[in-house]
Amino acid sequence: MQRDELADFLRRRREAIRPAEVGIADGPRRRTAGLRREEVAMLAGMSVDYVVRLEQGRSSQPSPQLLGALARALRLSEDERDHLFHLAGHRPPPADGVARLARAGLIRMLDLLGDTPALVMSDLGEVLAQNRMSVLLTGDHTRFTGDRRFMAYRWFTEPAARAVCPPADRAHQSRQLVADLRAAAGRRSGDPLVAALVEKLHAASAEFRRLWAEHEVAVRRADHKTLLHRRVGRIRLDCETLVTPDQRQQLLVLTPADDEARERLELLRVLGIEEFPAQAPDTPVR
Repeated sequence: MQRDELADFLRRRREAIRPAEVGIADGPRRRTAGLRREEVAMLAGMSVDYVVRLEQGRSSQPSPQLLGALARALRLSEDERDHLFHLAGHRPPPADGVARLARAGLIRMLDLLGDTPALVMSDLGEVLAQNRMSVLLTGDHTRFTGDRRFMAYRWFTEPAARAVCPPADRAHQSRQLVADLRAAAGRRSGDPLVAALVEKLHAASAEFRRLWAEHEVAVRRADHKTLLHRRVGRIRLDCETLVTPDQRQQLLVLTPADDEARERLELLRVLGIEEFPAQAPDTPVR
Protein backbone atom coordinates (compact mmCIF):
# COMPACT_ATOMS: atom_id res chain seq x y z
CA MET A 1 0.00 0.00 0.00
CA GLN A 2 1.40 3.39 -1.04
CA ARG A 3 -0.10 5.55 1.72
CA ASP A 4 1.37 8.91 0.76
CA GLU A 5 0.55 8.49 -2.93
CA LEU A 6 -2.95 7.27 -2.09
CA ALA A 7 -3.51 10.25 0.21
CA ASP A 8 -2.35 12.72 -2.43
CA PHE A 9 -4.44 11.11 -5.17
CA LEU A 10 -7.62 11.13 -3.09
CA ARG A 11 -7.12 14.72 -1.99
CA ARG A 12 -6.48 15.97 -5.52
CA ARG A 13 -9.45 14.11 -6.98
CA ARG A 14 -11.72 15.50 -4.23
CA GLU A 15 -10.54 19.04 -4.95
CA ALA A 16 -11.07 18.58 -8.70
CA ILE A 17 -14.80 17.80 -8.49
CA ARG A 18 -17.35 20.60 -8.68
CA PRO A 19 -20.17 20.12 -6.17
CA ALA A 20 -22.77 20.48 -8.94
CA GLU A 21 -21.32 17.39 -10.64
CA VAL A 22 -22.56 15.25 -7.74
CA GLY A 23 -25.83 17.08 -7.09
CA ILE A 24 -24.59 19.34 -4.26
CA ALA A 25 -25.45 23.05 -4.28
CA ASP A 26 -22.41 25.31 -4.67
CA GLY A 27 -23.33 28.14 -2.29
CA PRO A 28 -21.65 31.56 -2.06
CA ARG A 29 -19.96 30.74 1.27
CA ARG A 30 -18.08 27.74 -0.05
CA ARG A 31 -14.33 28.25 0.35
CA THR A 32 -13.13 24.68 -0.23
CA ALA A 33 -11.90 23.81 -3.71
CA GLY A 34 -14.04 20.94 -4.96
CA LEU A 35 -15.84 18.76 -2.41
CA ARG A 36 -15.52 18.90 1.34
CA ARG A 37 -14.34 15.78 3.16
CA GLU A 38 -17.73 15.38 4.81
CA GLU A 39 -19.39 15.44 1.40
CA VAL A 40 -17.11 12.67 0.14
CA ALA A 41 -17.90 10.69 3.28
CA MET A 42 -21.65 11.14 2.70
CA LEU A 43 -21.42 10.09 -0.96
CA ALA A 44 -19.25 7.06 -0.15
CA GLY A 45 -21.21 5.98 2.93
CA MET A 46 -18.27 6.11 5.36
CA SER A 47 -17.17 8.20 8.32
CA VAL A 48 -15.60 11.62 7.91
CA ASP A 49 -12.81 10.52 10.26
CA TYR A 50 -11.83 7.70 7.92
CA VAL A 51 -11.74 10.04 4.91
CA VAL A 52 -9.49 12.39 6.90
CA ARG A 53 -7.15 9.55 7.86
CA LEU A 54 -6.98 8.36 4.27
CA GLU A 55 -6.02 11.82 3.06
CA GLN A 56 -3.42 12.15 5.81
CA GLY A 57 -1.83 8.76 5.09
CA ARG A 58 -2.77 7.40 8.53
CA SER A 59 -5.41 4.82 7.61
CA SER A 60 -5.36 1.06 7.58
CA GLN A 61 -5.55 -0.61 4.16
CA PRO A 62 -9.02 0.10 2.69
CA SER A 63 -11.01 -2.89 1.47
CA PRO A 64 -12.00 -3.35 -2.20
CA GLN A 65 -15.60 -2.57 -1.24
CA LEU A 66 -14.57 0.72 0.35
CA LEU A 67 -12.40 1.59 -2.67
CA GLY A 68 -15.37 0.95 -4.93
CA ALA A 69 -17.48 3.35 -2.86
CA LEU A 70 -14.75 6.00 -3.05
CA ALA A 71 -14.44 5.52 -6.82
CA ARG A 72 -18.17 6.13 -7.21
CA ALA A 73 -18.14 9.13 -4.87
CA LEU A 74 -15.20 10.75 -6.67
CA ARG A 75 -16.56 9.92 -10.14
CA LEU A 76 -13.33 8.22 -11.17
CA SER A 77 -12.78 7.03 -14.72
CA GLU A 78 -11.91 3.37 -15.31
CA ASP A 79 -8.17 4.22 -15.45
CA GLU A 80 -8.35 6.33 -12.30
CA ARG A 81 -10.27 3.58 -10.54
CA ASP A 82 -7.60 1.00 -11.41
CA HIS A 83 -4.91 3.42 -10.18
CA LEU A 84 -6.76 3.83 -6.89
CA PHE A 85 -6.77 0.06 -6.36
CA HIS A 86 -3.05 -0.21 -7.18
CA LEU A 87 -2.15 2.54 -4.69
CA ALA A 88 -4.18 0.79 -1.99
CA GLY A 89 -2.37 -2.51 -2.62
CA HIS A 90 -5.24 -4.36 -4.33
CA ARG A 91 -5.66 -5.77 -7.80
CA PRO A 92 -8.13 -3.70 -9.82
CA PRO A 93 -11.57 -5.28 -10.28
CA PRO A 94 -11.84 -7.49 -13.35
CA ALA A 95 -14.02 -6.53 -16.28
CA ASP A 96 -16.54 -9.16 -15.16
CA GLY A 97 -17.37 -11.05 -12.02
CA VAL A 98 -17.75 -10.34 -8.34
CA ALA A 99 -15.92 -7.00 -8.13
CA ARG A 100 -17.77 -5.19 -10.93
CA LEU A 101 -18.17 -1.45 -10.57
CA ALA A 102 -20.52 0.87 -12.41
CA ARG A 103 -19.07 2.42 -15.55
CA ALA A 104 -17.96 6.01 -15.09
CA GLY A 105 -20.24 7.23 -17.89
CA LEU A 106 -23.29 5.71 -16.23
CA ILE A 107 -22.34 7.32 -12.91
CA ARG A 108 -22.28 10.70 -14.64
CA MET A 109 -25.73 10.03 -16.08
CA LEU A 110 -27.02 9.30 -12.57
CA ASP A 111 -25.79 12.71 -11.50
CA LEU A 112 -27.47 14.44 -14.45
CA LEU A 113 -30.83 12.84 -13.64
CA GLY A 114 -31.04 14.84 -10.41
CA ASP A 115 -34.35 14.18 -8.61
CA THR A 116 -35.35 11.38 -10.99
CA PRO A 117 -34.76 7.99 -9.30
CA ALA A 118 -32.17 5.97 -11.22
CA LEU A 119 -29.73 3.13 -10.59
CA VAL A 120 -27.06 1.13 -12.39
CA MET A 121 -27.36 -2.66 -12.33
CA SER A 122 -25.32 -5.53 -13.64
CA ASP A 123 -26.96 -8.04 -15.95
CA LEU A 124 -27.21 -10.40 -12.97
CA GLY A 125 -29.30 -7.95 -10.94
CA GLU A 126 -26.60 -6.49 -8.70
CA VAL A 127 -27.07 -2.79 -7.94
CA LEU A 128 -23.75 -1.08 -8.68
CA ALA A 129 -24.72 2.54 -8.05
CA GLN A 130 -27.78 4.64 -7.16
CA ASN A 131 -28.55 8.32 -7.07
CA ARG A 132 -29.91 9.89 -3.91
CA MET A 133 -33.56 9.77 -5.01
CA SER A 134 -33.27 6.07 -5.80
CA VAL A 135 -31.98 5.42 -2.28
CA LEU A 136 -34.90 7.36 -0.81
CA LEU A 137 -37.31 5.34 -2.94
CA THR A 138 -35.98 1.80 -2.56
CA GLY A 139 -33.16 1.82 0.01
CA ASP A 140 -29.40 1.46 -0.41
CA HIS A 141 -28.79 -1.75 -2.33
CA THR A 142 -25.08 -1.27 -2.94
CA ARG A 143 -24.48 -2.45 0.64
CA PHE A 144 -25.40 -6.09 0.00
CA THR A 145 -22.62 -8.67 -0.20
CA GLY A 146 -22.33 -12.34 -1.08
CA ASP A 147 -25.29 -13.94 -2.82
CA ARG A 148 -27.61 -11.28 -1.36
CA ARG A 149 -26.22 -8.67 -3.75
CA PHE A 150 -28.25 -10.33 -6.53
CA MET A 151 -31.86 -9.18 -6.58
CA ALA A 152 -33.18 -12.57 -7.78
CA TYR A 153 -31.51 -14.32 -4.85
CA ARG A 154 -33.16 -12.03 -2.30
CA TRP A 155 -36.51 -12.22 -4.08
CA PHE A 156 -36.65 -16.03 -4.04
CA THR A 157 -35.03 -16.65 -0.63
CA GLU A 158 -36.19 -13.76 1.60
CA PRO A 159 -39.97 -13.24 1.96
CA ALA A 160 -39.43 -9.72 3.33
CA ALA A 161 -37.84 -8.69 0.02
CA ARG A 162 -41.28 -8.84 -1.63
CA ALA A 163 -42.91 -6.31 0.68
CA VAL A 164 -42.22 -3.45 -1.73
CA CYS A 165 -44.36 -5.09 -4.43
CA PRO A 166 -48.20 -5.35 -4.27
CA PRO A 167 -49.29 -8.99 -3.80
CA ALA A 168 -51.11 -9.02 -7.14
CA ASP A 169 -47.88 -8.09 -8.97
CA ARG A 170 -45.50 -10.57 -7.33
CA ALA A 171 -46.05 -13.50 -9.69
CA HIS A 172 -45.31 -11.24 -12.66
CA GLN A 173 -42.16 -9.93 -10.94
CA SER A 174 -40.97 -13.49 -10.28
CA ARG A 175 -41.46 -14.43 -13.93
CA GLN A 176 -39.60 -11.32 -15.11
CA LEU A 177 -36.62 -11.97 -12.86
CA VAL A 178 -36.27 -15.55 -14.05
CA ALA A 179 -36.65 -14.67 -17.73
CA ASP A 180 -34.02 -11.95 -17.42
CA LEU A 181 -31.62 -14.27 -15.61
CA ARG A 182 -32.18 -16.85 -18.38
CA ALA A 183 -31.10 -14.29 -20.96
CA ALA A 184 -27.96 -13.42 -18.95
CA ALA A 185 -27.12 -17.10 -18.50
CA GLY A 186 -27.35 -17.61 -22.26
CA ARG A 187 -24.99 -14.71 -22.97
CA ARG A 188 -22.58 -15.78 -20.25
CA SER A 189 -22.51 -19.51 -20.98
CA GLY A 190 -19.81 -21.20 -18.96
CA ASP A 191 -19.50 -18.36 -16.44
CA PRO A 192 -19.08 -20.02 -13.01
CA LEU A 193 -20.68 -17.05 -11.24
CA VAL A 194 -23.91 -17.45 -13.21
CA ALA A 195 -23.90 -21.23 -12.84
CA ALA A 196 -23.43 -20.98 -9.08
CA LEU A 197 -26.26 -18.46 -8.72
CA VAL A 198 -28.69 -20.60 -10.71
CA GLU A 199 -27.69 -23.70 -8.75
CA LYS A 200 -28.27 -22.00 -5.41
CA LEU A 201 -31.65 -20.70 -6.51
CA HIS A 202 -32.65 -24.17 -7.67
CA ALA A 203 -31.78 -25.53 -4.23
CA ALA A 204 -33.54 -22.74 -2.33
CA SER A 205 -36.82 -22.13 -4.18
CA ALA A 206 -39.48 -24.42 -5.68
CA GLU A 207 -41.01 -21.38 -7.39
CA PHE A 208 -37.69 -20.63 -9.10
CA ARG A 209 -37.31 -24.26 -10.23
CA ARG A 210 -40.78 -24.21 -11.77
CA LEU A 211 -40.25 -20.93 -13.62
CA TRP A 212 -36.73 -21.87 -14.77
CA ALA A 213 -38.09 -25.06 -16.29
CA GLU A 214 -40.46 -23.01 -18.48
CA HIS A 215 -37.40 -21.55 -20.26
CA GLU A 216 -38.82 -18.06 -20.81
CA VAL A 217 -36.23 -15.53 -21.99
CA ALA A 218 -36.71 -11.75 -21.91
CA VAL A 219 -34.34 -8.85 -21.27
CA ARG A 220 -36.12 -6.07 -19.34
CA ARG A 221 -35.99 -2.76 -21.22
CA ALA A 222 -39.27 -1.01 -20.39
CA ASP A 223 -41.96 -1.75 -17.85
CA HIS A 224 -44.57 -0.31 -15.50
CA LYS A 225 -44.17 -0.83 -11.76
CA THR A 226 -46.09 -0.13 -8.59
CA LEU A 227 -44.11 0.35 -5.39
CA LEU A 228 -45.41 0.23 -1.83
CA HIS A 229 -43.33 2.76 0.07
CA ARG A 230 -43.50 2.78 3.85
CA ARG A 231 -43.53 6.59 4.08
CA VAL A 232 -45.58 7.85 1.12
CA GLY A 233 -47.65 4.82 0.09
CA ARG A 234 -48.33 3.41 -3.37
CA ILE A 235 -46.35 4.89 -6.28
CA ARG A 236 -46.96 3.97 -9.92
CA LEU A 237 -43.79 4.25 -12.01
CA ASP A 238 -42.64 3.84 -15.58
CA CYS A 239 -39.32 2.02 -15.75
CA GLU A 240 -37.03 2.62 -18.73
CA THR A 241 -33.88 0.52 -19.06
CA LEU A 242 -30.88 1.63 -21.09
CA VAL A 243 -28.46 -1.24 -21.79
CA THR A 244 -24.74 -0.86 -22.53
CA PRO A 245 -23.54 -2.30 -25.86
CA ASP A 246 -22.09 -5.41 -24.19
CA GLN A 247 -25.36 -5.85 -22.21
CA ARG A 248 -23.39 -6.25 -18.97
CA GLN A 249 -24.69 -3.08 -17.26
CA GLN A 250 -28.04 -1.32 -17.31
CA LEU A 251 -29.22 2.15 -16.32
CA LEU A 252 -32.75 2.02 -14.88
CA VAL A 253 -34.67 5.31 -14.84
CA LEU A 254 -37.92 5.51 -12.86
CA THR A 255 -40.43 8.23 -13.73
CA PRO A 256 -43.90 8.88 -12.26
CA ALA A 257 -46.70 7.29 -14.25
CA ASP A 258 -49.36 9.84 -13.21
CA ASP A 259 -49.88 13.07 -11.26
CA GLU A 260 -50.42 11.23 -7.98
CA ALA A 261 -47.11 9.42 -8.34
CA ARG A 262 -45.39 12.71 -9.18
CA GLU A 263 -46.78 14.30 -6.01
CA ARG A 264 -45.68 11.35 -3.87
CA LEU A 265 -42.16 11.43 -5.29
CA GLU A 266 -41.99 15.15 -4.53
CA LEU A 267 -43.18 14.47 -0.98
CA LEU A 268 -40.51 11.80 -0.63
CA ARG A 269 -37.87 14.25 -1.86
CA VAL A 270 -38.95 16.81 0.75
CA LEU A 271 -39.01 14.20 3.51
CA GLY A 272 -35.53 13.14 2.46
CA ILE A 273 -34.23 16.68 2.88
CA GLU A 274 -35.63 16.77 6.41
CA GLU A 275 -34.47 13.32 7.42
CA PHE A 276 -32.57 10.93 5.18
CA PRO A 277 -34.06 7.52 6.11
CA ALA A 278 -31.67 5.03 7.64
CA GLN A 279 -33.72 2.13 6.38
CA ALA A 280 -36.04 1.58 3.44
CA PRO A 281 -37.52 -1.34 1.50
CA ASP A 282 -34.96 -3.94 0.49
CA THR A 283 -35.95 -4.62 -3.12
CA PRO A 284 -35.15 -2.28 -6.03
CA VAL A 285 -37.49 -2.05 -8.99
CA ARG A 286 -36.61 -4.04 -12.10
